[in-house]
Amino acid sequence: MRAPVRVGLFGLLGSGNLGNDGSLEAVLGYLRAEHPEAVVDALCGGPEVVSTRYGIPATRLNWYSGEYRTASSAGAIAGKGLGKLVDAVRTAAWVRRHDVVIVPGMGVLEATLPLRPWGFPYSLFLLCASGRLFRTRVALVSVGASPISHRATRALVRWSARLATYRSFRGAMSREAMRAMGVDTARDEVYPDLTFALPNPRASAPADPPGPVCVGVMAFHGGNDERARAEEIHRRYLDGTTRFVRALVEDGRPVRLLIGDELDAPVVAAVLDAVDSPLVTAAEATSLADLMKEAAAADAVVATRYHNLVCAVKVGTPTLALSYSAKSDVLMAEMGLDAYCHPAREVDADRLLEQFRALEKRSAELRRTLAERNLAAVRRVEHQFTALTASLLPATEAS
Repeated sequence: MRAPVRVGLFGLLGSGNLGNDGSLEAVLGYLRAEHPEAVVDALCGGPEVVSTRYGIPATRLNWYSGEYRTASSAGAIAGKGLGKLVDAVRTAAWVRRHDVVIVPGMGVLEATLPLRPWGFPYSLFLLCASGRLFRTRVALVSVGASPISHRATRALVRWSARLATYRSFRGAMSREAMRAMGVDTARDEVYPDLTFALPNPRASAPADPPGPVCVGVMAFHGGNDERARAEEIHRRYLDGTTRFVRALVEDGRPVRLLIGDELDAPVVAAVLDAVDSPLVTAAEATSLADLMKEAAAADAVVATRYHNLVCAVKVGTPTLALSYSAKSDVLMAEMGLDAYCHPAREVDADRLLEQFRALEKRSAELRRTLAERNLAAVRRVEHQFTALTASLLPATEAS
């Protein structure tokens, strides 16, 4: 008699980031197809959303509800401090109840956006240390990583990676970043983003020419080392993106504004306010499936957030990246679109429009290239799940 394997899912899931939730959905799909006997729950940022949307029990990641808000009072500072101690106990108790904990995708070993060491990096360290303590297998599955300059953040990320039982990366650049930080990655494999495991939307009827252009916007303020210039970077990004949308409208092109996180909604509002035209509309996307439907119906996509790019290339739509980190450049190169990257920190609307027009001229050719590379990506993700089963998920013996 074998007891069902107890699987925990961990991360900033259900917190408004559509990419994170897409990675969760991909792993849940794999577990339900290949390990239907598994008992699954989550320790996550938005437990109510995860339970309602995905039908699994979920527990809040942090004891202190204001963990990811800036502490502006003595009470808030004390609450955060006490929360660190309480979370150490809560995380250990949760990990102990599981045979395997999976961190599904996400940039959990990155600091490409503003990040405090005692936020999520500390939570991830607690997870991986608890796994070692209680012999629970912790798997970092197709995760993103990047070089980290901040000493405390780098130390927490490095030790998290070292303590994990299993690691795989969503790109060679991520694996190299961890190797450079002192983690032995010789046995770690590289696979595409887990999003490639999700089903594509049904093809819709083509729009009358000229078709819509999807523009994915982001609450972009630079990286972890650019906090002093955050507002300047954001103003430049918003101004350049707005000017580009206005130029599309002047050419008579319908524009659909996309987000990838709830944090991006004010940027959509700002662009709509600045470009007052019925040709510009905002998509009501609440999942990666919604984003893929929008991208599939477009003639082209111009986007900033990484998972906006993943959704666009996955459905085979010619895509131009407003790139804020090397991971976007790597994805675009892997999909044959390396000529169509533009720096998010220095958006030049005129140059961006030139690149966009060049992209559209090669539309038919690029769609063929994307179709071929998507088939290869899907096969590699299937290999990832096969490797995960072999390494971590044989059924456990009943006691």
